[in-house]
Amino acid sequence: MSIRNLKTILILDAATCAGVFLIGLFAAAPVGALLGLPAGVVATGGWICLAAALLMLFAARQAVPGAALMKLIALGNIGWVAASLGVVAAFGAAMTGLGLVVVLAQAAAVLAFAIVEWKGADAGGRVAAV
Repeated sequence: MSIRNLKTILILDAATCAGVFLIGLFAAAPVGALLGLPAGVVATGGWICLAAALLMLFAARQAVPGAALMKLIALGNIGWVAASLGVVAAFGAAMTGLGLVVVLAQAAAVLAFAIVEWKGADAGGRVAAV
């Protein structure tokens, strides 16, 4: 994997996190109603994503992101996937069909980010500087 590709993945991941943050900050109640989730769950997810986005942008700005930092980001994403499944377990009966699809689809996308970021960390010194 090239360093450019790894940085692009980090920036895309950070952008999606920033989007979730903005939704949680400015539209928690209407989005929560649309998905069948409490507004507090949507808002909390947004604040978690702000912290993650900042960490991802920090990593993307490094010449070569460190393996430990990349693994931390990947593990954070795995935690997000687990939390998403926990949200479905806890609120699934009250969630709308759209809510279930959105939460499960974003969990799958975050899992994909985690896998690629973990592979980027494992590449270590083998990450091409192209």
